[in-house]
Amino acid sequence: MADVATHRARREVIRRILRTHVVSTQEDLGRLLEKEGFEVTQATLSRDLAKVMARRVTLPDGGTFYELPDAPRSRGDEALRQVHHLVTSVDDGDAMVVIRTLPGGAPAVAAAIDSTRPPGVLGTLAGDDTIFIVPARGIKPVRVKRDLLTVWKKGSTS
Repeated sequence: MADVATHRARREVIRRILRTHVVSTQEDLGRLLEKEGFEVTQATLSRDLAKVMARRVTLPDGGTFYELPDAPRSRGDEALRQVHHLVTSVDDGDAMVVIRTLPGGAPAVAAAIDSTRPPGVLGTLAGDDTIFIVPARGIKPVRVKRDLLTVWKKGSTS
């Protein structure tokens, strides 16, 4: 019985990790699981990923990440499109993307980004009119900027 409970607990942690992180490899997932107190082999990770029905998604610029079947992709893009009018500029630096918005607009734009979970975005930090976006490991800020601008460009024409 303890083994079944351990499997369930570990798989629930895997689901949480995949919902909150961009995980490109089983090694990355293994490291994140280890931080949660689970040491697993690659074979166990493969079985667990199959059990939670995770799938590998290819990014437009190359690379892949794991996604759960219930990941809200298209709805998320719509959430981003709905806030495009609040964005005044998007700039990339060496380590982050900085978005400037109309006064008071940053929380709404950051919430749309967080709910969308675009590939390559680890997280956001919003003030009143400024948002800092931290790209996931191995993702260049210029790529995150380009992906967001692509979605917002579509939003400005509709």
